Amino acid sequence: MSPEALALEIFSVCQSLAEQTALGSLSADDIPAAEKLAVMRPKDRAHGDWSSNIAMQLAKKAGMNPRDLAQSVANELSNGHGIASVEVAGPGFINITLDAAASAAVVDSVLENGAAFGSNDRMAGKTLNLEFVSANPTGPIHIGGTRWAAVGDSLARVLKANGAKVVSEYYFNDHGEQINRFAKSLVAAAHGEEAPSDGYKGAYIDEIAQRVIEQAQAEGIDILSLPRVAAGADKEGNDLGEGDSAQREEFRKRAVPMMFAEIRESMKNFRVNFDVWFHENSLYEDGEVDQAFEVLRSKGDLFEQDGATWFASTKHGDDKDRVVIKSDGNYAYFAADIAYYYNKRHRKADPADVAIYMLGADHHGYIGRMMAMCAAFGDEPGVNMQILIGQMVNVMKDGKAVRMSKRAGNVVTIDDLVEAVGVDAARYSLARTDYNQSVDIDLNLLASHTNENPVYYVQYAHARSKNVDRNAAAAGIDAALADLSLLDSEPAEAILAQLSLYPSVVQTAADQRGPHRIAHYLEDLAGAYHRWYNLERVVPMPLTDPESREGGERTAELEKAKNPEPALAAARLRLNDAVQQVIANGLNLLGVSAPDKM
Repeated sequence: MSPEALALEIFSVCQSLAEQTALGSLSADDIPAAEKLAVMRPKDRAHGDWSSNIAMQLAKKAGMNPRDLAQSVANELSNGHGIASVEVAGPGFINITLDAAASAAVVDSVLENGAAFGSNDRMAGKTLNLEFVSANPTGPIHIGGTRWAAVGDSLARVLKANGAKVVSEYYFNDHGEQINRFAKSLVAAAHGEEAPSDGYKGAYIDEIAQRVIEQAQAEGIDILSLPRVAAGADKEGNDLGEGDSAQREEFRKRAVPMMFAEIRESMKNFRVNFDVWFHENSLYEDGEVDQAFEVLRSKGDLFEQDGATWFASTKHGDDKDRVVIKSDGNYAYFAADIAYYYNKRHRKADPADVAIYMLGADHHGYIGRMMAMCAAFGDEPGVNMQILIGQMVNVMKDGKAVRMSKRAGNVVTIDDLVEAVGVDAARYSLARTDYNQSVDIDLNLLASHTNENPVYYVQYAHARSKNVDRNAAAAGIDAALADLSLLDSEPAEAILAQLSLYPSVVQTAADQRGPHRIAHYLEDLAGAYHRWYNLERVVPMPLTDPESREGGERTAELEKAKNPEPALAAARLRLNDAVQQVIANGLNLLGVSAPDKM
């Protein structure tokens, strides 16, 4: 019996008792819906399989002592199907023990549902726009963006498993000063000069500059002979706003698509496939910035002051108003943010019910203005717009921080990490930690084949289960003979408990935007499986060593563990396969492979 099914049983019992006025002054309407009931796994298994604190939640409202209320519920609950016993403990906990068959029913559920086990349709009918990574197209994706790639793609998979329509989106910042600095850096590199003080450095700049030169030459253009200084530029060649040099413009229009292509390729190799690649520049070219401004102006949320246009964000909770069009007539960076959110909510294809932004730690100061903008459009901050802020990633080797990129200088890129440890280890290690926390990535650990390496530990459990299948097939074990009620040993029950938790973990990971919960669950399940594997056999192994036969009950237990009868061997095989299926399902949500052999 799953915790969801048990919660529904408790709900039904409480509803019935309330209607009979057996729960003090509580009415049936006072009972929390089943999906809101907390059914927990007791820390001490001696206290049962599941525990509920509903009596303590309702006692004050019912005007009853919590233990008396709990006893009333327990008396009725003990008659439920699949429930072996119910006890009241402590201040009013209801501890529930399932019978063996009910506890093991999760095995059938897993195997019947296969890859769909754990999925649900709770978010059906909702479209969630999930934007993540969105690095500037001025260089390779660094380790912070790599973390968002792992977390964001995993979150998209988790939300889809809860029935939502998810539009994963990458936003290219291809408009503004960062692109100008990129172009200036490439021109300097092409002439063998130092990069501008505010420019971009690294071997990749020299590489891209050379590729641009070669591409232009193939088209019969000597790019270095084009005018380097535009009319309206100062003596250092810095643009004064009256146009750009032909040479810089040529580098810009060729190099930016090259970086787009590199980023797309890196994402593809990291198993991240975006539904939408959105270009910031399109907001200006298509007039969407002005369109969004007109909506805000009609609501009285734009005003003119000191020759500039301002967004009245203090009306909606921000700490100060924000410039959106500067006094020189140029758009402020925030202008694109306004238009982009409006676009997400009102685009013709898949308009977002919820727009989720995954931003780096340096964007924390943006939250106030973003939420104010959301409210100005008539939406609900925190509901229609949600902002997740990720923390820093440190790459370590031999106890020291690593700066290993040859192309990008003093940073670690996505390609560096994949080359060092592989896609599986990179994705798993970055997704298994709450994005709200900084994380250290240990390259030595991730490259090791030991149980201390969490991704190896989980994948090895899957590979082990596949090996059990091969051995069972060779031994002729027939799964059809399984009697799941025989799975009553402590190691087997620990696995059954873990399996029954998986659907609720998938729900919680979606609700709390925390795919790391899937990884933590998989490690717990793998731990229970490895312990069971070391204690109990699926394929019989008769005990022939005289020294292992100590007589009495212990010998009988050992014989059963190592040399099971056909019905038990078959039941264990089905348990093995259920673990295998759930590990594969969970790893898939993290974008990590489930190997057959290791």
